[in-house]
Amino acid sequence: MSTSDSALKEWRSFGSLPVAAAIGYSTAVLHTYGIGAFVAPLQQEFSWSRAQISGGITIAGLVGAVMSVPMGVLVDRLGPRIVGLTGVLLMTGAFALLGTATGTTSNWLALWCLIAFANLWLQATVWTSAVGSRFETSRGLAFAITLSGASLSAAVFPVLSTWLIGAYGWRTAFAAMGGIWAAVVLPIMLLFFRGAQDGTRRHRGDATAAASALPGVSVAEGLRSPAFYKLLIASGLFTFTALGIVVHFVPILKDRGADPLAASGIASLVGIFSLFGRLGTGFLLDRLPAHRVGAAVFLLPIVACALLFFDGSNPLSQSIAAAAFGLTLGAEVDVIAYLMSRHFGLKHFGVLFGAITGALALGSAFGPLAAGAAFDHYGSYAQFLLLTMGLMAVSSLALASLGRPRPLPHGHGSVS
Repeated sequence: MSTSDSALKEWRSFGSLPVAAAIGYSTAVLHTYGIGAFVAPLQQEFSWSRAQISGGITIAGLVGAVMSVPMGVLVDRLGPRIVGLTGVLLMTGAFALLGTATGTTSNWLALWCLIAFANLWLQATVWTSAVGSRFETSRGLAFAITLSGASLSAAVFPVLSTWLIGAYGWRTAFAAMGGIWAAVVLPIMLLFFRGAQDGTRRHRGDATAAASALPGVSVAEGLRSPAFYKLLIASGLFTFTALGIVVHFVPILKDRGADPLAASGIASLVGIFSLFGRLGTGFLLDRLPAHRVGAAVFLLPIVACALLFFDGSNPLSQSIAAAAFGLTLGAEVDVIAYLMSRHFGLKHFGVLFGAITGALALGSAFGPLAAGAAFDHYGSYAQFLLLTMGLMAVSSLALASLGRPRPLPHGHGSVS
């Protein structure tokens, strides 16, 4: 069977799975993209600082980093379907509970601890594990569609939350957001979200047996591989630097002379180009050596930072920089997940990719803080731009040095 025929067969058999996974994965960033519209009402209600309101996202990132490997074990043992369904219920419920905030810091942090726990069940490992088990020839594009759920969230949640707050007030809006998204996501997942690990389950424990039939190395072999640590380093350095820049992108542009409205408009290009980056990278991963595609994608932030550093007051340079960051942000998890599945297989994908997810979460938690601290210390983002250029070069070299994956050992038995 030709490659094109094999890819077509995969999409005919399981084409609904990446779409369902994307909708499920969108719930993982409900707290990230849904909280923005609530900042002003919460400030007005409780006289909180913006740091107090947004600090919960750092809590979620840290908890995710610490618990990513145990959750990967859970995905391997229970199967992605049970974990994902549980996560959607927990996250939508926890987000709704934010509407019960009393105004005390301890209460707000406790509510965000619930968000952090719920988010554990929705990590990228869950969705890529299921999709990777069904797609071989067209895995790159399937992963791209799956992870575009984050782009869906970025487009829908700010608009939906703003409308709900205006119509019903912020407390009701929190509950409505959670309820609406649960009503949208759960039926789709129940009907269409099922990986090969879930397909043969007749009783508790069969998910493990199904996973053992998938090709892949053992956890010990994966942890002994230099490729694992190259992917770990590339992941952590990427999110630390690139997300640090993106979170502070509007202030960076304003410091370079852009007025607030123009800065916001240019920053919106990051979200627009992230979708193109995700789908385009997925297409290329299925057709070109994946480590070279990844190395090239991870070079784009260097170009963006150089434009901001040397010609940051030029609106054209600012726009190109925003597009470059967007293309990379739309592709980074796709590249890492794809390379993990090719180098280590799917038998213990949850555990091994869980460790990578931890590195991504740590970078997300500390990168924006480091960028802000650099500005506070130096009065400029220039030093963080230079740091980003250096660390992204290291990330790109780490991916370029991976080489082609070796043939993977196959498990025993079959997965229906």
